[in-house]
Order: sequence, then C-alpha cells, then structure tokens
Amino acid sequence: MAGHSQFKNIMHRKGAQDAKRAKIFTKLIRELTVAAKGGEDLENNPRLRTAITAARKSNMPKDTMERAIKKGAGGEDTANYEEIRYEGYGPGGVAVIVEALTDNRNRTASNVRSTFSKYGGNLGESNSVSFQFDHVGAIHYPTSKASSDSIFELALENGAEDVDSTDSLHEIFCKPSHLHSLRDALSKSLGEPESAKLTWKPINMIAVDSDTAETLLKLLDVLEDNDDVQEVYCNGDFPQEVLDSL
Repeated sequence: MAGHSQFKNIMHRKGAQDAKRAKIFTKLIRELTVAAKGGEDLENNPRLRTAITAARKSNMPKDTMERAIKKGAGGEDTANYEEIRYEGYGPGGVAVIVEALTDNRNRTASNVRSTFSKYGGNLGESNSVSFQFDHVGAIHYPTSKASSDSIFELALENGAEDVDSTDSLHEIFCKPSHLHSLRDALSKSLGEPESAKLTWKPINMIAVDSDTAETLLKLLDVLEDNDDVQEVYCNGDFPQEVLDSL
C-alpha cells in the first residue's frame, strides 16, 4: 500500500469509527465561509467548489452549506482567518505537517505545541520537515469508478504525474497548478471526485513499531480534533497489525 494512501485511509477509517461529525462540520463550515469570500461563482472559485465537494461527502445538510456560503460571500463573517502551517516531529522521528485555519494565531500555536510535547514530539520551525514531502494536487476516486489501468491512462493523458491505487481508492497526483484543470477533465468522464485538493505527499516513509504507532496515532487524533486544524500529514509507515486493529 502506498504510504500517502495508507495514512489517509487510516485517518478515514478512524474518523468513521469515532463519528466526530460535529468536529468535522465545524471545520467544513469554516472552510466554506472563508472560501466563499472569493465569490459564489464555482467556475471562478475552485476553492469553494472543493469545499462544497468535501461538505457533500460528509453529508452536510444543504441548508447548513448554504448558510455558511452566504455568510462568507455576503461579508457577514468578520473573523480574520489565517492559513498557517506547523511542522514538527512526532514519536519515532516521524515528520508531521499541520495545516490550520485560525482567527487566533497564538491560541493555535500554543495548542499545537502542547499536543506535540504531550505525545513525545517536538514542534519545529517553518520548513523544518516540509522538505521530506512533495506539495502536490491530489484527486480521489473510489475504485468502483474505474479500473486501475483505465484511470491511470486517463489521468496521465490529462496531465497527472502519478496514480496510486488501493483496494478502495484511486489517488491521482499532479502539479499544484494543474489540480483544477485535471479535476475538470476527469469529471467529464468519471463524475465529481470524492476530493480534489492540494496535499503533502511523503517522499520517503519512516517505519514505526506497534508501540510507537499507537502513540503517534494519539498525537494525530488530538491534532485533528482541534477545531483550528484542517489537515494533518505524516510520513509514518504503520505496521500491518495496527491497520488490522482499526
């Protein structure tokens, strides 16, 4: 299993088990509101289009989405949200990237730093671990949409750089600047993807033992549980027994 897909599958499965619907909705509403400040025209606002796709995937009620979009597009949201990236090391020397959307930089930095410390990690300076990842566009389709061979050919014909396929997921990678054009091209043949966004793809994976994996997953869980945190990435390679226990 490819490392990046492995990690995202782990967090997806844990998220489904934990049923953190309220937390998920809080993050999605914030993203919808901020994205809508760029206008409601989806053709000219790919960030909003991506946010709507994510909200639909999480079964957010239509009226909740519409209220969030109206609040952002209509200028009713007066909060000044900043996009901040935190980088550090978790247990076992695993590199961790945290992307946040916050209206209080000091609060978020303090919470993220204390979480790293509590679970045996260390928050580093900017760019202290990002060199261990590629910043890429990533588009997800369920395997029911197409075979591995057909989606590989279709993706590469339309500008993708790589495709990782697992039993349940096709993950298509491209340059950040090609994300939205590739998404549009694939949508014509396959329909809307499950997600399409910029992401951090590990260059090399760091193997962790079962004990380390347990602590690392606690760190990632607590980070993702923070309302200000939108995404968490790591380059940990989890042992099979950990995957089987989820």
